[in-house]
Amino acid sequence: MQIALDAMGGDLGPQELISGALLAVERHDLRITLVGNEQVVQDHLQSTSASKTLLDRMDIVHAPTVVEMDENPVDAIRRKKDSSIMVAFDLVKSGQATAAVSAGNSGATLAAGVRKLGRLKNVARPGLASAFPTLKGPVVIMDIGANVECRPVHLYQFGVMATAFSNLYNVDKPRVGLLTIGEESGKGNALIKEAYNLLDRSSLNFIGNVEGRDVFQGDVDVVVCDGFVGNIVLKISEGLAEATMKMLREEILKSTLAKVGYFLARPAFNKFKRRVDYAEYGGAPLLGIKGIGIVCHGKSSALAIKNAIIGAAEMDRLKLNDLIAGDLAKGVDTGTAGI
Repeated sequence: MQIALDAMGGDLGPQELISGALLAVERHDLRITLVGNEQVVQDHLQSTSASKTLLDRMDIVHAPTVVEMDENPVDAIRRKKDSSIMVAFDLVKSGQATAAVSAGNSGATLAAGVRKLGRLKNVARPGLASAFPTLKGPVVIMDIGANVECRPVHLYQFGVMATAFSNLYNVDKPRVGLLTIGEESGKGNALIKEAYNLLDRSSLNFIGNVEGRDVFQGDVDVVVCDGFVGNIVLKISEGLAEATMKMLREEILKSTLAKVGYFLARPAFNKFKRRVDYAEYGGAPLLGIKGIGIVCHGKSSALAIKNAIIGAAEMDRLKLNDLIAGDLAKGVDTGTAGI
């Protein structure tokens, strides 16, 4: 299985991305195509202590330009057709790679994925899904930022696609909830009310509305929302996890007794840190395109890149796009909700 990695994207530089790729091939039966400036990539590979066996499973495809983080995504992919993001998706389109993974400009990655690969049949809008830790297991939230303005049919399709994606976490009959301001079926704006009707009439295991406080309890497996709300949930969750760790650290440093207590409880603290670390979930898949694309956090560590690559491979193994296409083909009568 060949995965194309945008080796020039991300805030931490090629070395971190390449380290993540090496971790992936060290532990799994994969080949990685590193896409970027050939000399830069080659120099970073040479500077690692990786064995020849691992290095032999790394290929390089030259891409002379890079889409910078502050560039306009649509303009950038039009002007920079030879950028590392675009070339990575070219490899997927031509069949030379199974998936494309990038920690670069997220808007450009989304635009490149849709433009190069196109949409699956019956998909009105591709979207981003992400797994979050809860008290009982991962919850998949979709959309988390690709579509800030949605119609009811989009939310219904997000539910279908996210349910298929939850297969990665071995969830039996995933429980689907619609994120809104109250549990009652009448709560929410017109978009939510119409989306509720579509989800309720579908073959999904729809359990009704869920509120923000329900997301992390573990009693729902898939949470459906538009990208505006989903991105706020994502950023608040990341910020809360970071702030919690910092507050704990500050309190521990205030007294000797607290330091002793931390030393004794350090294994538990380390496990908690791993549970709330987004790196454990890799990246966010762009669902609904004719291929596999993973959008990673700009500050992704080597661990996050490794997990994103493994996640992409697992999506291919499960034939996730076939599952999505089959489930959407069953459909419901969307009526005016699709207008």
